[in-house]
Amino acid sequence: MFVTDPIADMLTRIRNAINVKMNSVKIPSSRMKVEIARILYEEGFIGSYEVIKGESINDIIEIRLEYDSGKTSMITGLKRVSKPGLRVYTEKKNTPRVLGGSGIAILSTSKGVMTGKKAKKLGVGGEVICYVW
Repeated sequence: MFVTDPIADMLTRIRNAINVKMNSVKIPSSRMKVEIARILYEEGFIGSYEVIKGESINDIIEIRLEYDSGKTSMITGLKRVSKPGLRVYTEKKNTPRVLGGSGIAILSTSKGVMTGKKAKKLGVGGEVICYVW
């Protein structure tokens, strides 16, 4: 299956898995998707992630979703910001805040993929990939 926006596909798969209360979701792997999964894990939005080596060329990322005691997901929202048809960039002084700091912005910078807070701390700007809250 050919996907024109693989990051939006990843976010949609996570969103759909949360809506039906699945414990994990499998996503085709890429370096960018692994970095996004790493940030989601470090920020406490997912339980864990693992890259499973495929028999063929494609690897798979298995993301284990995190729920609290009331079966409420740690992720309440995901929004793709920069799209293939309209790239969105930010300067270091205008790094976006999501829901007053309770969410995160994931940026692709010259120093790698990181949260908006870390990018602001390092003094770099970049492409705004998505918001997670």
